[in-house]
Order: sequence, then C-alpha cells, then structure tokens
Amino acid sequence: MTVKIKAYSDFICPFCFLGKGPLDEIAKEKDVEVEWMPFELRPNPYPKIDPWQDPAKLSSWDSFILPAAKKLGVDMRLPRVSPHPYTHLAFEGYQFAKEHGKGNEYHHKVFTAFFQEEQNIEDIEVLTNIAGEVGLSKDAFKEAIVSRKYREAHQEALKHAYEEAKISAVPTFVVGDEVIQGLASKGKLAQVIDKALEKNKANDLDGMQCNMDGYC
Repeated sequence: MTVKIKAYSDFICPFCFLGKGPLDEIAKEKDVEVEWMPFELRPNPYPKIDPWQDPAKLSSWDSFILPAAKKLGVDMRLPRVSPHPYTHLAFEGYQFAKEHGKGNEYHHKVFTAFFQEEQNIEDIEVLTNIAGEVGLSKDAFKEAIVSRKYREAHQEALKHAYEEAKISAVPTFVVGDEVIQGLASKGKLAQVIDKALEKNKANDLDGMQCNMDGYC
C-alpha cells in the first residue's frame, strides 16, 4: 500500500529547497505519494524578508545553508531578488497546476526558478512562463492568476497548515502518522517510510474473518 507524504514548505525557504532533494530521491525508490502543502513564512502584510540588507541572515547563509547545500550536492544561490517575494501568487498557481495534474512539476520548477535562476516568483509573467514549461496552458494559467481564481483554495490550504496540522516551521514532512520537522536525510526518510509501509501491511490483515455460513 502506498505511503502518503505531506510535505509542508514555502518557496522562499532554503531548507525546504534542500529538503526536496532527499525526498525526490526516495520517491523514486519507495512506494510513496508526495503531496506538497503550502505554507507561507511571511504572508502579506508582514514585511518582506530582505537578507541582502541583513548581516545576520547573510552570515547564516554562509555558515549553515551553503555548507548544507554542498554536502547534499545541491546547486543553489541566495537570490538577488531583494527583498524576497511574497509567495501567495506562486501558491495560487500551484493550485491551478495541481488541479491540472502538474502540481509536483510546477512546484519543483518554482523552487529552481528562485534558488537556481534567481527569478522573481511573485511576478505573474515569471509564473506564467513556468506554467508553460511544465506543459500547462499559459493563457489559462495567467487568467487564473490575474483573476485570483484559486485564492480561496490557497487560503483553505494555509488554514489547514496553520490551524489543523499545527505546522509552525518548514520544512515539515508528515509520513503516515509520523512528523519529521526540519531538513531530513534520505536515510531518515527511508527509515520512517519503511516503518509506515510495515504498518500498512499489518493493517491489511485487520478485520479478516469467517462467518457462520462458512464464508471467509
């Protein structure tokens, strides 16, 4: 039985981008289904993050994020999009992509557009081009973003993350009934997934019985 993984992340979170690598690798090897779940670290009207004007954040990037990226073999850079964008439009685009069967592809491309290509993922034209690159209709996508067609769907997703799932930091991975907070190695993910798979196999036996007529 397939193990479902809910991965909560924000497109401007560097550790979320780094966490994609091990999860993508394990998804190719295990019977899992990954669903990316929206989470905004700095939703409007909170001030935007501007790491290029914040010495402490620049130091954190050099001391923690870049070494982690090198260890994982991930090419990434601190985007010179200053300040960093709000991500609600990108997530509304994700809802469109998800509805049209391209959710994971779009999600991946938005991440790489920001952390590898240094594109402004709040810009509608940038998002529309991403949609086209993953095989979505650019005209339909742009119309949906401009009209805010998926605003309510995104807000419901955020409400789930904040209030129901009680997510307070990202990345957070929910594997079956186990929660992994923060960056997780491929080995850690494999261990938790294998545990969930074994539990699923055990649950397959629940309820088996024979009745008085001899039917089993």
